Amino acid sequence: MDRTAKKIAILGSTGSIGQQTLDIVQNFPKRYHVVALAGGQNTALLTEQVKKFRPSLVYSAAKFEVPSTTRFATMEEIASYPEIDLVVIATSGKEGLAPTLAAIRAGKTVALANKEVLVMAGEIVIGEARKHKTMIIPIDSEHSAIWQCLQGERNSISRVTITASGGPFYHLTDKELANVTVEDALKHPTWKMGRKITIDSATLMNKGLEVIEAHWLFSVPFDKISIVFHPQSIVHAFVEFADGSVKAQLSLPDMRLPIQYALSYPERIENPQLPRLDIGKVHSLVFERIDCSRFPCLQLALEAGKKGGTYPTVLCAADEIAVNLFLKKEIGFLSIGEIIERTINLHRPVTRPTLEEILAADEWARETALRLARRG
Repeated sequence: MDRTAKKIAILGSTGSIGQQTLDIVQNFPKRYHVVALAGGQNTALLTEQVKKFRPSLVYSAAKFEVPSTTRFATMEEIASYPEIDLVVIATSGKEGLAPTLAAIRAGKTVALANKEVLVMAGEIVIGEARKHKTMIIPIDSEHSAIWQCLQGERNSISRVTITASGGPFYHLTDKELANVTVEDALKHPTWKMGRKITIDSATLMNKGLEVIEAHWLFSVPFDKISIVFHPQSIVHAFVEFADGSVKAQLSLPDMRLPIQYALSYPERIENPQLPRLDIGKVHSLVFERIDCSRFPCLQLALEAGKKGGTYPTVLCAADEIAVNLFLKKEIGFLSIGEIIERTINLHRPVTRPTLEEILAADEWARETALRLARRG
């Protein structure tokens, strides 16, 4: 191992973002060294990753045989391990919250791909990052785009616009949406992502979550964050400054680019494996304002973000339950938004929640959403 190599932990290594992160790492063996991996239920893939990258630490939901140089550890232990420089949070749902806080408090740079961490506990997470002078580098393509547009800028943001591909059902009517199947919903037109986020993209819930993330990451008021429909997925975000100048970040839709930038920051490094944008072959770039009232999940997310407190936590938890039920074919596509809305309407919010109150709200929302779904 090159002693100058950046030492990395990847939490969620068996998921889509985790696997693409390892693709980048193996292209630059002298730059990066994998110290720790954490996976979920896919122990077969995690076993292969451990054999290939030989990490010192590993977390798994189920035990399996590991090399003598590797030992099992919790995700919080991994995130705060002294030898690690950068922690990639690529888990989904609330599982990313505790290790993110552990990494921040240990002074690690955090490359964040988990939406729920900031949506659930943005005020706490950002507050801890400021307290410990820890950098959070976003991996989401839209937030990475904003981050890149801000490099070298001293002036504050006037307005942010994030783009939405619209998913596979942007132009469908409610009648057509009622007949959407799981297989239909998993066919995203431009991005290759995990199952949960692909469904969130189809409902446009993901855009609402991204607005909340942007609010916390960049200290932008909600009324200064816009969303536009952009089916080509080439422009990922616009940043407007006080003088009216607007910066945009463009690239082909490939998550490996924002992942690589998060790993190499502040450097940009050439990678022949990444696709290049030939602007001369782009015949048109379409942008269209989104009517949020047409997309219940998006509307619910924006409202929850503005209300704050424990509302965003309940939103995330109810969405996770509803999407999981849809993927199991236990509810219809339109029922996702209905279950989330009914759960939020029953919630008694806490205005400035502690971490314990956030976790309690999460548990309540999961139980409530599941109960509502079972009742029909």
